[in-house]
Amino acid sequence: MRIKETFLSACAVAALLAGTAACTSDGDGPADKAGPTTAAACKNGTYTWFNVDKKDVLTGISEKQKIGKGGGDLATTLKPLHTPRTAVTFEKGARGDAKAALLSLGRRVGEVSAEDDGVSHEFTNVRRQVPSLVSHTRVTGAGNFVDYAWVEEVTGDFRYTCGTEKPVTGRAVGWTIDGGGILECSEPVVEQRERHAMEAALLACGPDAPAAKGRSKSGGPSQAPKSGG
Repeated sequence: MRIKETFLSACAVAALLAGTAACTSDGDGPADKAGPTTAAACKNGTYTWFNVDKKDVLTGISEKQKIGKGGGDLATTLKPLHTPRTAVTFEKGARGDAKAALLSLGRRVGEVSAEDDGVSHEFTNVRRQVPSLVSHTRVTGAGNFVDYAWVEEVTGDFRYTCGTEKPVTGRAVGWTIDGGGILECSEPVVEQRERHAMEAALLACGPDAPAAKGRSKSGGPSQAPKSGG
């Protein structure tokens, strides 16, 4: 099996290509108290989150590369599919504090601990540097290879209330993991996080490639994912 998953960081959003949803929460979750830096209608209000979602999203992909017997180097800049971003949009009410909203979302999904004030946490940094799409990898066998990159995207809608002030509503987006992988078009995908690998195969290898169809745990073929959406 030539598929290789490489996790590049422990902390890594909106999707051109949607991966498998890792977790989805509908309805109001536990309220999260805002920190003292909140600059909305007033300080020390409460965030309530809903439509919280985490999913894997392809960020870049290479063209199919044919490598002969003995293997060789895959040195390429991946074609960008989606640029991760960290941002907060305030849709209604006074403008709030983006960093405080991201800190609250980070706590909501377990990315930021309750003791962390978020001052230096990557997840709350709206100027966070995006992952590189430059890849230098060597494969040891022959075949048609595809190199790809992905992130785990986090999104959520919020309602911020404080005293008798009008509520502030908005949407926050960030990312928690970035990673990459290599697949060979003739080999079904069976590794963990296989859905985004299958999407990469569908785009670069074609819908008839075994990698795009994958293989179930029982050994039979599985349905290829739909691209987009």
